[in-house]
Amino acid sequence: MSAFPGMAEGFPDLSGMPAARRAHWGRWLSALLILLVLLAIGRAFARGQIEWAYVARFLTVPVIVDGVVNTIVMSVLAMALGIVLGVLVAVMRLSPNPVLTAVAVGYTWLFRGTPLILQLLLWFNLALVFPTIGIPGLWSGKAVDIMTPLVAALLGLGINQGAYTSEVVRSGLLSVDAGQYEAAQAIGMGHMRALRRIILPQAMRVVLPPIGNEFISLVKATSLASVIQYPEVLHAAENIYYANSRVIELLIVAGLWYLLVVSILTPLQMLLERHFSRGAARVRR
Repeated sequence: MSAFPGMAEGFPDLSGMPAARRAHWGRWLSALLILLVLLAIGRAFARGQIEWAYVARFLTVPVIVDGVVNTIVMSVLAMALGIVLGVLVAVMRLSPNPVLTAVAVGYTWLFRGTPLILQLLLWFNLALVFPTIGIPGLWSGKAVDIMTPLVAALLGLGINQGAYTSEVVRSGLLSVDAGQYEAAQAIGMGHMRALRRIILPQAMRVVLPPIGNEFISLVKATSLASVIQYPEVLHAAENIYYANSRVIELLIVAGLWYLLVVSILTPLQMLLERHFSRGAARVRR
């Protein structure tokens, strides 16, 4: 009797027959075209007017290495400032106080809505608006002396990063169940203490992965600080090729250093994500 009701007897048994494989000619053709394009690009770089000896020569010169160090230092300092501002603005954004909420929304709107290079130039030329900077009656100084390339780059990159980080932190805070807030209030915790002891630690597993991505993006964004003469790696490369006219070689040197730094940071970010995802998995179990 047939295993399927209503089906006629006598059909051949197809279970032992091999399944025909479909030929994916389009897939193989697209892969071949991509490979040919990559080979053509590699051949152009290998046989073009690029003096690779200059690339090897300038890869580890002191001024380039100092530029790499300055890039990393600026990235860390600007990210620290961005995290502090981001957490503060995120808390203000979720505050029941309408004034704090409006200020937080305005801050995010302003610094996310204008180009980063414009903000760097504005900070560097702040002396045109405020000739002196200080605290009335306590201290003051000339803005042109205070707003050095280091300070301008730190403020421009850090404050801009704070606007993006605030949205990341806000999404992490919103991901925490509302019952956690209620439980904290039930045991007599104030709003700020509950935020510090209960809410923020739980939000970290949501916040950390995008913060890692933001930091990697910030490392590359420090190259924009070259327009205000901050001595990061791209600015160092520009100073050299202005002198010897080896433009493409020095740009390759800067690109290799950026790739090296990002290649080191990427697995570190993955380890952080894996660590916090394990913690989340234990909580779910």
